[in-house]
Amino acid sequence: MRHSLWMRALPVVLLARAAPWASMPTAPGRVPAHAAPDGDGVVVGSGPVVVDAYIDFQCPFCRAFEMSSGDALRAMAADGLTTTVYHPMDFLDRASTNHYSSRAASASGCASDGGRFEDYAQALFANQPPEGGPGLTDDQLVELGSSVGLTDPGFVRCVPSHDYVPWADYVTQRALARGVSGTPTTLVDGVPVPANARAISTAVASLVR
Repeated sequence: MRHSLWMRALPVVLLARAAPWASMPTAPGRVPAHAAPDGDGVVVGSGPVVVDAYIDFQCPFCRAFEMSSGDALRAMAADGLTTTVYHPMDFLDRASTNHYSSRAASASGCASDGGRFEDYAQALFANQPPEGGPGLTDDQLVELGSSVGLTDPGFVRCVPSHDYVPWADYVTQRALARGVSGTPTTLVDGVPVPANARAISTAVASLVR
């Protein structure tokens, strides 16, 4: 299952769906370390097959995807089969009272600067707050970083400064322009596949034979 953007009926979603010819948004002045060439995601691995994973740290289906398939994605990247590009979106900001999606996505960018994006993303999903209420506070997001080894002053400053909130919005707008309509969405070499380990592994295997 996926968390559909249509559930929120946001005007920007309608525009993106009605005008697929619209130009891509411009990247913000600052993007995280290890960003994709277009700046709209964080790159893990260097294999020949590109796997795009569109996620929202507030999305419960994304948490289920991480719990069921995250290890498989990491293994394929570690084995040199894939390059995974994670796209942290912020479309569920309205499902919290403190803009949790954009703050968590921003914090994941801070974690990427510290070389711990994957570890931090796992911690975010393991500690995911429920929709409809307050998300984790900035202090709690900093504490999660500490639990995965992110204790440097740069990370501690970056999280409450919300340095990458504009980046999270850019990632989301670019995803919408690309036709992504829900999370989790996964693509293998640009082709949509079901967001589960078996489907992704099968698609990858067909390309590396």
